[in-house]
Amino acid sequence: MAEQGDDIIIARDVHKWYGQFHALRGISLNVKRGEVVVVFGPSGSGKSTFIRTLNRLEEHQRGQIIIDGIELTNDIRNIEKIRAEVGMVFQQFNLFPHLTVLQNIMLAPTWVRKWSRKQAEETARELLKRVGIPEQANKFPGQLSGGQQQRVAIARALAMQPKIMLFDEPTSALDPEMIMEVLDAMTGLAESGMTMIVVTHEMGFARSVADRLVFFDAGSIVEQGTPLQIFEHPQEERTKKFLAQILH
Repeated sequence: MAEQGDDIIIARDVHKWYGQFHALRGISLNVKRGEVVVVFGPSGSGKSTFIRTLNRLEEHQRGQIIIDGIELTNDIRNIEKIRAEVGMVFQQFNLFPHLTVLQNIMLAPTWVRKWSRKQAEETARELLKRVGIPEQANKFPGQLSGGQQQRVAIARALAMQPKIMLFDEPTSALDPEMIMEVLDAMTGLAESGMTMIVVTHEMGFARSVADRLVFFDAGSIVEQGTPLQIFEHPQEERTKKFLAQILH
């Protein structure tokens, strides 16, 4: 095992309830710097809820979450520090329709990081190149395809120079022909050494890019391992059954 210091995300016995519903039942998961973890499992298994607790979009009621040495508590300063380090990409792109692509990406660095306009614009253009759509800089989101909008959303999250990127089913709202271009952008990001947790059903991506797969069911981690272990030799019946359904 690597030293504790290598762990950029530490979740210990994390519980979350919505009223009577026990959504997360004692999740413990450590993620190392530069590791790419794919979380998968049936709908309603707690995958999205879990990654949303990592930047306090959802509050956990029990257990401990430590992000890059800072514990997530109700202390608003800690939450703000952590949010500055953690980028998030959702199913829906949530771009501002009245701003150009470039303005969407520049917004947070100029407001939160207090960058100059020049620095923010240079970074935004660089990131658009990185996700493969530099020519879309001056268009509005409504003029782009879903796949292009999602790549803008990735660039926007990267503009804050996060240490960790969380993806919550980033391709599930896309048409099939657009999924690949988004996964390619994410693969490039993984290869650059970014720490990533990706909730997805895209098992080809999981197989080729993930260091580790984590299978969630009914609010618990059922099984985890390398892609080889999980695809070739799953140990748990629930894992076998789920994989049989999605890999048919």
